[in-house]
Amino acid sequence: MPGFTDGLISVQDAAAQLAAGLLEVQAGHRVLDVCAAPGGKAAHILEHQPQLKELVAVDIDASRMQRVSDNLQRLKLSAKLVVGDAANPQDWWGGQFFDRILLDAPCSALGVIRRHPDIKLLRRAEDIKPLQALQQNILNAVWPLLAPGGIMLYATCSILKQENEQQIDAFLAEHPDAVELPIDAAWGFAGSHGRQIMTGESAMDGFYYARIRKQ
Repeated sequence: MPGFTDGLISVQDAAAQLAAGLLEVQAGHRVLDVCAAPGGKAAHILEHQPQLKELVAVDIDASRMQRVSDNLQRLKLSAKLVVGDAANPQDWWGGQFFDRILLDAPCSALGVIRRHPDIKLLRRAEDIKPLQALQQNILNAVWPLLAPGGIMLYATCSILKQENEQQIDAFLAEHPDAVELPIDAAWGFAGSHGRQIMTGESAMDGFYYARIRKQ
């Protein structure tokens, strides 16, 4: 694609592009992007607010983190890249709180089935509970890293309530300092918590977002 290698163009689904705006990032903020690979959302956040104090991108897979590095270099953007387990931030967190956290959680990816039809063959019902447990572990692990008054954006490319609104319902019940922020938008529909986009809606992937503020 002309201009791609020069950083003039990025390719990203419209649903994924919503993350940068929902974070409401301001100049001087420190932002944590958890499970960041391949880096499309991190790059969009940096472009959306070029006056960030710092963006820290974390991913457990070194080879996938290389894709984040490649994308940022192509776009002439910079961030601190950390290869680490999001569920164990004590191994990589320096102790300075973040104003915003994007948690694009590992999930069943059923929302991207129109672009990856092999998911119909590869995904099994028994895969969901382990994914739920992983999502819960990461949510609980990164929440203490958020500054009071800060916002965490929980996102998945799933259409399952177990990974989305039910996950947020359990999190809010366990964290009295967490308050859900409404998402007023024309896209998707409101669930008991957060907002869901169904696969193919307005030519978008299936996606879920929930915003939570720390008191």
